[in-house]
Order: sequence, then structure tokens, then C-alpha cells
Amino acid sequence: MSAAEPHGRVRRGWNTRRVLLAVLGLQLGLAVFLAGRDVIAALPQMAWPSSQPQLTTPVVPGDQRRRYAPRDTPLPDAGPGSPERPFRNTADMPQRLEFHREGDVLRATGGIEAGDAKRFQEELAREEGLSRVRLNSPGGSVSDALEIGRGLRAAGLETVMGAEDVCFSACPYVLAGGTVRRVHADAQVGMHQHYFGKSTVLPAFLAVEDIQRGQGAVMTYLDAMGIDTLVMRHALATPPDEIYVLLADEMLDYRLVTEVVE
Repeated sequence: MSAAEPHGRVRRGWNTRRVLLAVLGLQLGLAVFLAGRDVIAALPQMAWPSSQPQLTTPVVPGDQRRRYAPRDTPLPDAGPGSPERPFRNTADMPQRLEFHREGDVLRATGGIEAGDAKRFQEELAREEGLSRVRLNSPGGSVSDALEIGRGLRAAGLETVMGAEDVCFSACPYVLAGGTVRRVHADAQVGMHQHYFGKSTVLPAFLAVEDIQRGQGAVMTYLDAMGIDTLVMRHALATPPDEIYVLLADEMLDYRLVTEVVE
């Protein structure tokens, strides 16, 4: 072994390390570039949010999209002579579903968080003699909403909404699970796009697959519940910072509800 060989091995090791660091740097730079590009593309929406009217503005056919910030959205009056809404806006509502029994009705109020489907099933197991679940929710976790809806259908329970109730975002999928679905004419049901758990700052190519899979799961669920999947066209066409408020005729036509009561 010559005296030059150890030095040669050190040189070769150093060169290999430099190559690996260069590859790592290139990958990191590419990731930063892609993430930065998506953030820059989202800046206009962050700086200039939806120009639609607030949710308190009454909807009419053809003018049904309203500005919607899920945790701080003012709620409209429930109509002349109707009870006042128990919450001023969606931020006043519980962060996750709270359950309260009134006779044979289980009231489910608040946001739908991860794990709420399990909590709902545990609540059903504790309670006997229920016939209906009354909804009042700004929505939340889509996957939990689908599981809650399946649990409702399996238990043979109806879903109802009173004049002062709202059901937005993922909540309509819970509503769809009722064997009978009665909604007061002054209640509000609305839909929009969902993220299915993906961060909006991730490069788009990382989110598309999960989004498509999630939308497919929702459509499969609605079809199994007997709901016209065309209702999803309003969700797909409405950005997350807006909500499409369904008219009574639309809910009936799509079979999302079985009855609209006065």
C-alpha cells in the first residue's frame, strides 16, 4: 500500500459527500420553489378574499353564494316570527360537536372535528329510544361527517333542522344520512369545496390525488344514501371562502331533504 492511497480514499469520500450535499440542496431548492409558487398564487385570495355578500344577505335564485369564514361568520335572522338563532356567528358555536338529548331527539351542535364520528357512535350506544338527530353545525371534517351519516342510516334515525339551525360545509353529508330528512324553511343548508386534510401551501400535485379520492368518496356516499350526486356541482364550483346556500326546491329536487316544513 502506497502512502498516497489513504489520501486518495479521503479525497474520494469528500467528493461523494459533496455530490450528496449538492443533490440534497437541489431537492430542497426545488421544494422551496414549488411551495413558494403555490403560496404566491394564493396571495391574491389571501389579500382580497371573496367579494360575495355576507351570509346575512338573503339569497334568491341565481344569487346564492355568500362570503364564508367558517369560524367567524355572522348568522342571519331565522325569519319573521322565528326563534332567534342561539349563536351570533359560527365562532360562537362549540369547536366540536356537543350532544344534548331532548326527549327522543339528540341535538348535535358545533363544528365537526376529527374523532367526532367515534364520539357520536359512543353517544348512540349510551342512549336508547332516539328517533331523530337535530343538526346545527358549521361543518368541519368530511370523513367524520360521512361516518356519522352512515351511523345515522344504520341506526334508522331521522335528521331534522329547526328554523334557527344551520348546516354548512361537511354538515349536509350528516343531514343526508337520515332515513327521513326534515328541514325548516328558515334553516340554512350550504356547501363548498373541501381540502380533505391537505394544507393549501403544499404544492398542488401533492394534494390533487387526495382531493379527487375524497370527492369520489363523497359522491359514492351520497349515491348510497339515495341523494342525487348532481348536488355536488354546487360544492365543486364554490371556493372554500364562500358557501352556496341551497334553496328549498333544490334540496327537494336533489333529495337531500324529504320535506321542507314551515
